[in-house]
Amino acid sequence: MQYKLLGNTGLKVSELCLGTMTFGGRGMWTAIGTLPQDEVNGLVKLSVDAGINFIDTANVYSEGLSENMTGQAIRDLGLKRDDLVIATKVRGMMGSGPNNSGLTRKHILQQADESLGRLNMDYIDLYQIHGFDPITPLEETLEALDTLVKSGKVRYIGCSNLAAWQIMKALGISAQQHLAKFVSLQAYYTIAGRDLEREIVPLLLDQKLGLMVWSPLAGGFLSGKYSRNAATEEGRRLSFDFPPLDKEKAFDIIDVMQEIASAKGVTVAQIALGWLLHQPVVTSVIIGAKKQEQLLDNIQAAEVKLTDDELAQLDAVSKLASEYPGWMIDRQGADRKA
Repeated sequence: MQYKLLGNTGLKVSELCLGTMTFGGRGMWTAIGTLPQDEVNGLVKLSVDAGINFIDTANVYSEGLSENMTGQAIRDLGLKRDDLVIATKVRGMMGSGPNNSGLTRKHILQQADESLGRLNMDYIDLYQIHGFDPITPLEETLEALDTLVKSGKVRYIGCSNLAAWQIMKALGISAQQHLAKFVSLQAYYTIAGRDLEREIVPLLLDQKLGLMVWSPLAGGFLSGKYSRNAATEEGRRLSFDFPPLDKEKAFDIIDVMQEIASAKGVTVAQIALGWLLHQPVVTSVIIGAKKQEQLLDNIQAAEVKLTDDELAQLDAVSKLASEYPGWMIDRQGADRKA
């Protein structure tokens, strides 16, 4: 297991991060997973034994149950809290009242305390806003997050599912008002969905923000269960067809990954994860599972080494179509780069 710095910090996190959406299962989250505590403990132990020190959860996962079970697993296994980097999130609906969602000062401060209670911890390593709140000023959100950092309840702050302009605006506000700033972005990125590369990847590299990748297997579509000529009767996509993707293009990508996987004696999922781990912008890839065998397969992706030729094949079949202003920026910048 390799460790990388989280953005422009000195914090080292494992290149694979254990995701916890399959823990528990309440409400809409039953479509993702309904793991009981003993199986959660097994996944956490397998991850830590493999060198993973990074665990990501959220207050909304299974309506708070995921945080409960994550904290309980750490205690059940006798793990040292300070050896782990625990990330959670705030933004989603956590009650029926008008102020039980969003990124207001009231909601953020309340939810941070409730997350700490469910996790049974004194501090959160990485506290992330789970999305954009269109009615709360960014200044209010950032001031509330800064309060948590100054109080010691939160070590670092991050964001998730934001547009490039929203991230840059937030970084500008933090710099101008001397507030804690986002050190990372958690975003959807996969070889079958490279939209992030248009605006956000250049921003992350320029501003030195870390990238945590969610749904690296495109909601299971790149797990190896799906192929152009074979239907599957299992997998999350049957009941929860998300995230959206161009499935015909994804099948083209799977065809190439299958050839490379067969030559290397590894799985298609390991090639998909390995491709992400070869991208310079990626800090950590979040992997979740319902079974230990699935998690172990994903963990072994850290050992997959892709050659320049293999990376070129994968890039050719998966690259984005050129769009304005990207093609104009490349054209006009050619003389300066030369």
